[in-house]
Amino acid sequence: MLTIPKVSVVVPAYNVSNYIQEALTSLKLQTFKDFEVLVVDDGSTDDTAAVVQKFCQGDSRFQLLQKPNGGLSSARNYGTSHARGEYIALLDGDDVYHPDKLANHVTRLDKEADVGVVYSASRTIRNDGRPTFVTLSGKPVHSHPLLALLCKNFVGHGSNAVFRRCLVDEVGEFDEELRSWEDVDFWVRVAATQKWRFYREKRILCYYRVRPSGLSFNLVQMRISGEQVITAAYQRSPKLIKPHLPTIYAYMYRYLSRLCLQGGDMETARDFIDMAFVCDKSIFYRDVRSLLTLISVKLSPLAKIAIARSLGAAKSVQVKNP
Repeated sequence: MLTIPKVSVVVPAYNVSNYIQEALTSLKLQTFKDFEVLVVDDGSTDDTAAVVQKFCQGDSRFQLLQKPNGGLSSARNYGTSHARGEYIALLDGDDVYHPDKLANHVTRLDKEADVGVVYSASRTIRNDGRPTFVTLSGKPVHSHPLLALLCKNFVGHGSNAVFRRCLVDEVGEFDEELRSWEDVDFWVRVAATQKWRFYREKRILCYYRVRPSGLSFNLVQMRISGEQVITAAYQRSPKLIKPHLPTIYAYMYRYLSRLCLQGGDMETARDFIDMAFVCDKSIFYRDVRSLLTLISVKLSPLAKIAIARSLGAAKSVQVKNP
């Protein structure tokens, strides 16, 4: 008789042969054991599949799914469509779970029926896996989750959430047309139902890797995607969102400025930070991370370097989520 796992861990993987072993090992070390792992090889051209196969051969909970390259949302959707668990956990192929990650989040979902999504604080790790001092607390900047998500994605990144499988049935899959902000779009649709709570675990239970892979973001496309997500959310909830649009756009421009800062494009960083200031300058004294970005852009080169490092900047970084 085939048993149905409690949790399905969906692991999108594209050319992560140098990292996927660490990600999957962190799953084998979980204190919670009732899960399946669906690794979606999204058309990798390196040895990702071969590394995953070794885990599949040694542990029946691990399964390799392969498909032509379609992007992150496509891989997540493909994995979710094959998932059998009541809960879905997301783990990118280059990130790492704390051993208590699944146990903690499953306990919360089991205990509180109105909680739809559980996530935790995170710490960034370097390319070699060493932890940095940069953490993501996951604390929302607004009491209303929909408004908070549009300002700053408090879930943080794509490896942090464990959520009920039924949410996909209720709000739909990740939007494969979006080239960025796809996570925010999904969480915003969940928040718009006004049915499910987001629960934040204050402990650091996830490790988010910043790795040198060139500037993998297109600022023009990222801005377009952000505006698409904001517009769609506004059309669904105009009365709620309209008074907050200046603040929402201020945060978006602040985020784009930070990406430019990390990429060394100071001129464009200044343009975006000025746009954020015009929209709503209050974000810079209400939000420490926004203030750090402002100071990094405006002050002397030495200050820029020091504070940029505190934001996790590097000569080149991979950007996964706003």
